[in-house]
Amino acid sequence: MQRGKPCRTFCQKHGLMFEVVDLRWGIQNTEVTDHLTTELCLEEVDRCWKTSIGPAFVALIGDQYGPRVVPSRIDEKEWEVLRAHLTARPSDLELVARHFWRDENAVPPTYVLQAPGAGEACEPEEATLTSVLRSGAQEARRLGLITQEQWQRYHRSVIDWEIQQGLLSSEDRDQGATVFLREIQDPYKHILEDCALGMVDRLADGCLDTDAQNLLSSLKGRITDTHPGVLKAHRLPWSRDLVNPKNKIHARYLKELGEQFVARANHQVLERLCELDVAGRELAWLYQEIRHHLWQSSEVTQNFCGRQELLARLGQQLRHDDSKQHTPLVLFGPPGIGKTALMCKLAEQMPRLLGHKTVTVLRLLGTSQMSSDARGLLKSVCFQVCLAYGLPLPPAQVLDAHTRVVQFFHTLLHTVSCRNFESLVLLLDAMDDLDSVRHARRVPWLPLNCPPRVHLILSACSGALGVLDTLQRVLLDPEAYWEVKPLSGNQRQEMIQHLLVAARRTLSPVHTDLFWASLPECGNPGQLRLAFEEARKWASFTVPAPLATTAEEATHQLCTRLEQTHGQLLVAHVLGYIVSSRHGLSEAELKDVLSLDDEVLQAVYRDWTPPSKELLRFPPLLWVRLRRDLGYYLARRPVDGFTLLAIAHRQLVEVVRERYLSGSERAKRHTVLADFFSGTWSQGTKKLITLPLVGKPLNLDRKVKYLGPPLSTCSLHPMILPSQDELEGGSMSWISCRGISGGIEDLLDDFDLCAPHLDSPEVGLVREALQLCRPAVELRGMERSLLYTELLARLHFFATSHPALVGQLCQQAQSWFRLCTHPVLVPLGGFLQPPGGPLRATLSGCHKGITAMEWGVEEKLLVIGTQDGIIAVWDMEEQHVIHMLTGHTGEVRCVKVFAKGTLAISASKDYTLRLWNLLTGQEKFTIWDGGSKNPTEPQIWSLHVDEAHKVVYSASASKINAWNLETAEPVFHILGDASDPWMCMAMLASQATLLTVSRDGVVSLWSSATGKLQGQQHMSSIKEETPTCAVSVQKQGKLVTGFSNGSISLVSSKEHRLLEKLPDAVRFLVVSEDESLLAAGFGRSVRIFLADSRGFRRFTATNLEHEDVVETAVFGPENNLIVTGSLDALIQSSSFKVWDLSNAHRSRVPAPFLDRTGLTAVSHNGSYVYFPKIGDKNKVTIWDLEEGEEQDSLDTSSEVKCLEVAEQRKLLFTGLVSGVVLVFPLNSRQDVICIPPPEARKAIHCMSLSKCEDRLAIAYDNMVLVLDIAPGDPCPVINGPRYTFYTQLPETISSVAILMDYRVVYSMTNGDLFLYECANSKAFPLEAHRSRVACVEVSHKEQLVVSGSEDALLRLWDLQACKWKFEMSYTSSYCRGVQCACFSKNDKYVYVGLKDRSILVWSVLDGTLLTVQFVHAVVNRIIPTTSGFIAPTRHGYLIRERFQCLSARASQQDPLRNFKKAVWMVKSRQREELVAAAGAPRDLESESAQGNETKSNKCSQVCLIV
Repeated sequence: MQRGKPCRTFCQKHGLMFEVVDLRWGIQNTEVTDHLTTELCLEEVDRCWKTSIGPAFVALIGDQYGPRVVPSRIDEKEWEVLRAHLTARPSDLELVARHFWRDENAVPPTYVLQAPGAGEACEPEEATLTSVLRSGAQEARRLGLITQEQWQRYHRSVIDWEIQQGLLSSEDRDQGATVFLREIQDPYKHILEDCALGMVDRLADGCLDTDAQNLLSSLKGRITDTHPGVLKAHRLPWSRDLVNPKNKIHARYLKELGEQFVARANHQVLERLCELDVAGRELAWLYQEIRHHLWQSSEVTQNFCGRQELLARLGQQLRHDDSKQHTPLVLFGPPGIGKTALMCKLAEQMPRLLGHKTVTVLRLLGTSQMSSDARGLLKSVCFQVCLAYGLPLPPAQVLDAHTRVVQFFHTLLHTVSCRNFESLVLLLDAMDDLDSVRHARRVPWLPLNCPPRVHLILSACSGALGVLDTLQRVLLDPEAYWEVKPLSGNQRQEMIQHLLVAARRTLSPVHTDLFWASLPECGNPGQLRLAFEEARKWASFTVPAPLATTAEEATHQLCTRLEQTHGQLLVAHVLGYIVSSRHGLSEAELKDVLSLDDEVLQAVYRDWTPPSKELLRFPPLLWVRLRRDLGYYLARRPVDGFTLLAIAHRQLVEVVRERYLSGSERAKRHTVLADFFSGTWSQGTKKLITLPLVGKPLNLDRKVKYLGPPLSTCSLHPMILPSQDELEGGSMSWISCRGISGGIEDLLDDFDLCAPHLDSPEVGLVREALQLCRPAVELRGMERSLLYTELLARLHFFATSHPALVGQLCQQAQSWFRLCTHPVLVPLGGFLQPPGGPLRATLSGCHKGITAMEWGVEEKLLVIGTQDGIIAVWDMEEQHVIHMLTGHTGEVRCVKVFAKGTLAISASKDYTLRLWNLLTGQEKFTIWDGGSKNPTEPQIWSLHVDEAHKVVYSASASKINAWNLETAEPVFHILGDASDPWMCMAMLASQATLLTVSRDGVVSLWSSATGKLQGQQHMSSIKEETPTCAVSVQKQGKLVTGFSNGSISLVSSKEHRLLEKLPDAVRFLVVSEDESLLAAGFGRSVRIFLADSRGFRRFTATNLEHEDVVETAVFGPENNLIVTGSLDALIQSSSFKVWDLSNAHRSRVPAPFLDRTGLTAVSHNGSYVYFPKIGDKNKVTIWDLEEGEEQDSLDTSSEVKCLEVAEQRKLLFTGLVSGVVLVFPLNSRQDVICIPPPEARKAIHCMSLSKCEDRLAIAYDNMVLVLDIAPGDPCPVINGPRYTFYTQLPETISSVAILMDYRVVYSMTNGDLFLYECANSKAFPLEAHRSRVACVEVSHKEQLVVSGSEDALLRLWDLQACKWKFEMSYTSSYCRGVQCACFSKNDKYVYVGLKDRSILVWSVLDGTLLTVQFVHAVVNRIIPTTSGFIAPTRHGYLIRERFQCLSARASQQDPLRNFKKAVWMVKSRQREELVAAAGAPRDLESESAQGNETKSNKCSQVCLIV
């Protein structure tokens, strides 16, 4: 065990598990030669060869041949030969007959050695029995009556048997076997010395056993002749204390042997790894999964019988459905009825049923980790189908989100169908064992219709489990369900006969009668199999007890038998541990866990002491015995290349919980498992124990080998996840390893299991932070630095207030970043949306922006309409898409859910209404709502459903239509006035009226039954505003209306009253189901209002913010949630946020600043932020970041256009639309300086300060003023303008930068760029950009300038040469250009903020892209600090980061490792000129792109350096 540690470490580095198997360790000497022990050892040797990819067998041979045991079974013919030779010796014959009893239930009949009774002295008699049998075998062999192999059964030692099994039985075992041979020089000279007694074989009288020695020599000769390469010989001189560890020769021998073992084992591992297909390693998990299910299927179908009629009918149905669209098939029946066997047989016969080219994918759900949850299942199925059909594998971006995997799966089925060639059959057995389905209301990923040539066959249990009920709610066709019925009388007898033949057993007539008397009418194959497993152990000379009549009784009977054989304590603890673990335990893990269980060890070592004084382990032989008796009841589940043990039968799991995991016993099992998986006793940590025969506490090493990840192999039952104290120890590495190995969704699942059992609000914060990380991970991929950045930037807000866990996590993340070898941006504070606030989750779909949303409360469904005409139905409990409803060809404008959440009706710009069944995803009917294809024709924008009268009302700008929901027939039509179109409509059910508001403010009331006009009035209080949206408040009988200038009014037939004035136009209004809450959307924000006696008042202090314009919203059940949706222009897909309104008033961190303009300035090293005031752009808000509140505001008397801060001079410059620049001292509110415009009412476009803050440039449309800033008291003095110049160009100035020597760099909106020398009045044109230049920044030494344009191109300019040095570009599928840039303080790096919400760092030295960071929000400006920068974001947070670049060879790193479909390029002018001078082609960029792309390992990502 000691020498196994280096091998274990070596294997772990290569993703392997190293396990030492020594079944004789820790047991009594009498058990070493036990017959069962020998059999188990030989079985274990076979298991090692089957499972090991490196060393599988190690033997140590000395000068002892070892004990030779009597065979435990003798075949009938062999027995007759032996008995014939013992007839002349009646006493010997009687001795043999007394020990061997005839078992006629064996096929052929066998004589079985009987174990000695309790208290019998067996050693002398056993020696005599051995001698008698050997002499009989010797004589029979001499006469040629038995073979050499039969003779060896009586003479071969245990060691010989094991070497024969592990080495000599095959010629190709050199690679995984090693034999260490110890040879003592001249041992026979000292044979009579006492110290040599134990070194050689001796007879009972003490004489040398020459027969054994001859057999030993023969064994060594066979090894040398057949496998010389495995021998490692050690020759030692004779010594009296040779076996004493203190003997130097012996110690050197042990050391050399250990070193040879480690070197040989490591070499064998490497040799085997090199043989494995390198390309196949990436898909090794898939091949393991496929092999597992195929092996399971072959095992199940070995003894299949009956069901031929059902198989034929199923085959006929499959052929009938093959050419058309059809529903999946469901096989159902009670547990144990044989559904799995039928599914496996169906898979086996599929080529015969549908053709030999049919692709069959079989999954026995729950038998492996990947087949236990929907995510793993769909991933493996998609990969297998893609490989089978030669289709591209799912990309990483799809695999990062379960929703995308589901959509890929559905698309894949249609792709396969369109190939019109091979049929595809998916067989998913035991839907009840799929974790995500077992207690779910629906199966979101299940296709409800299969396209032609694609078949889906499921199986599910009938009864109380509920999965079949779930399927019946969505698969409505009764012909889709096929019942699997019990076996008939003949079929059940045929089944038992098959099993007996396979086991080479039979039942005597008495036993047969007993068997069927116990199960008179049983046709359940599962129960029959349980009964068979008991009956197969019956010997013909035994009188067994009657069998159990039910499956539960049979399972209890099994446990009772196991307890009688192995002891109640061991059985209870072993089965308890296996059931308590989440996915199961590997054998190595189980033996380690048992070695930590003091109760088990005290029971094991009750009658003898452990063999070692330094370590204490559970004897592995005891587990192997129990494993053999469990046999059929143990399942082996593949997990990440390893095999975990689990209980195969659900009934046994329930019995184990009932018998062994009740009360305190359950907690004890969980405690030991938690100790193991947390590593409490690993790495040599000793644990105290008191053993019965020792009497005093012993502090011994348990040699527990668990070293942590991979987490996917050891995820636990929720009750045994790490405790809070353990979580604090190494939780960041746990989180990252679990996230990388299983993905963000598996990581969240683990926290969901853990959190309820840990009384810690900090765990909840971490879980919420991970949920908020989800969009970035799905967008960029799971990667350690990304995960650490996301968590640190969200949790840093709580590092001080929650030091125990959150503080530790932040420290661990910072420590990891300090050791990070590649360039990285390290968060120094919180700047991303923190947990604990109202935002609960951000979810993205696979479709374009959201235009409509509606909540189905009863079914907990969210129905989303999108710009591309798709309707997505989300299960909000699981946060997955369950249906993608297609049919509309235009943008979906409205969706309404009714009929208790089971039906929805949608209206689209394609002039159709469509009614959908939300449970099945099927369209019920389509209504053509009139109109034409003319794009100028008004479209439908409003829907209202009257369930009581079964009518739906659709409204557009010029008409209202009423339709019957059952017949789709029209009820009435109302035509409006085209010159004054309606802008919004609502239905007041209590008044049976429809209420419309026109563009000119005319309120009209119509009968909802007949469509007749009932009255009109004009809203005189609303002037110069146009209605934009409305929502009805049924209880008040009023209409809440939003207007283009931000007004919200309460409108009725009698009055209209202003409720609120918003900063922007009102885009939508929604009310909660009970009408107690109102939500108003404007711009990128949503504001919540609470109902009161006067209408509504503001409910939340802060608005709910999106990255882009919010299109719609809907309140969740119980008013605790609101979901807001927008078009996320970054990813061009739908994005919606789920907000928890119960947290809206419990902000735990300072509130973010509320800037809507992007015009921000920062002072006092990031303590204060300045921005135009919301609702009043003539003022500037001063925001205290530490307090999270407005400190003051500055009145500017005109709209603010730009802001600049002179940090050293303590001045704030505000450029106004009026052309005036107001200069405010930062430390006082007096002495405001006014810089008037050179021309009246010319707006300022931008301003710039020199690095020393002694020059100011003010840019207008085509003119620049340059002013001096000089020290003064009490504040600096501004002189000038010193210079004024005009661009003489029609385009407008877009950005400007000023140098200390009065040079000005300015850019134009068309991309032109100029350097202007004010002293000489000269303008030097620089090479123009291809699009608008967004920023121009000067280096701190004023030797370089960087310019960035909207096409994400940056140029680094040498001001002395007036030429660019490097042209740097970054493009991705999301990139939308440069927003801002700056040089680092030492001018080594350029920090760039992009409009795609990323920050880039470029090297000034060679133009290399060093790192990219996604920050979720556009940064308005970047201000360098000593070690990094600060940057205010559009979300209202201040990014404060340190840039770390430890490696001098940073350019060799991959900065786009977690950015998909991204490319960066750099062009060097110097190299370009050199190449041009050499006569090379000018088109370097395209040539280099081609040349480098072929070297990239990632198809979607190329890094180019020219």
